[in-house]
Amino acid sequence: MQKPRTFIYGILLGLLGIVLFSSKAVMVKLAYKYDVDALSILLLRMLFSFPFYVVIAFIYRNKDIGVTLLKKDYTWVVFFGFVGYYLASYFDFVGLTYIKASLERIILFLYPTIVIILNKLFLKKRITKIQAGAIALTYLGIIITFWNEVAISGSNTLLGGFFILLSAIAYASYLVGSGWLIPKFGIMKFTSYAMIVSCFCVFVHYGISAQESIFGYPWQVYLLGLLIAVFSTVIPSYLVSASIKMINSSNFAIITGVGPISTIILAAIFLNETLTLLQFFGALMVIIGIFLVSLKKRNN
Repeated sequence: MQKPRTFIYGILLGLLGIVLFSSKAVMVKLAYKYDVDALSILLLRMLFSFPFYVVIAFIYRNKDIGVTLLKKDYTWVVFFGFVGYYLASYFDFVGLTYIKASLERIILFLYPTIVIILNKLFLKKRITKIQAGAIALTYLGIIITFWNEVAISGSNTLLGGFFILLSAIAYASYLVGSGWLIPKFGIMKFTSYAMIVSCFCVFVHYGISAQESIFGYPWQVYLLGLLIAVFSTVIPSYLVSASIKMINSSNFAIITGVGPISTIILAAIFLNETLTLLQFFGALMVIIGIFLVSLKKRNN
């Protein structure tokens, strides 16, 4: 049984990490105004992030938490680093070339429901009636918001939404895996290792497929790349890992409902994006669904 104070701290850390992660979509869309492609801005994100993770991994390399690590544990770290931060990030950045930031975050919110389903399938965690009802309400809200945008923006929204959905599935897999690997490695070591893996994946991807040099973009692109790396990658990645350890992956997945709302607000301020009344109604349904599921913590 979790201590109330620990649960509250876990929620607060998770909320801060979610808001910082949510700002990423807005900064990526700002970078796209300078004609930078998805892979290049992703490379800048990882290049600026890489030194932080290497230093932190070195500092915590000998930290022993009393658990014997096996070769398969490291194999899982590589797998989840590949899937959870490389594939999820790449699909997300590509999807953002087709749809607006506020819609991206709403669609990406599907991953909490995927987390719960994966936890049910692989970790045998029970889905409560409150969770099931709230998930259904949340899906309905997302569908309303998404299809209204298709009517407004056309078929490219479907393609962008498909890539964001792939990102949601990949990131959900990471959340489920990190839930049982973090206690073995510790928060700092696991997050650093997983992110180093994802950085190398992006470096290899860029080296194989890039058509243009990473040099020559306006200075604003590199500044945005640095901001994305520090405030939307490094800092929130550790906050999220800490939150997952304190409240478990299912509870963390639920509070991510704050993400769409913070992105909508930031997109309105910095990108002049607007949502229709129907889309706001769909977002409200998402919020209500999140509130209903959050009631589950009273039973923990």
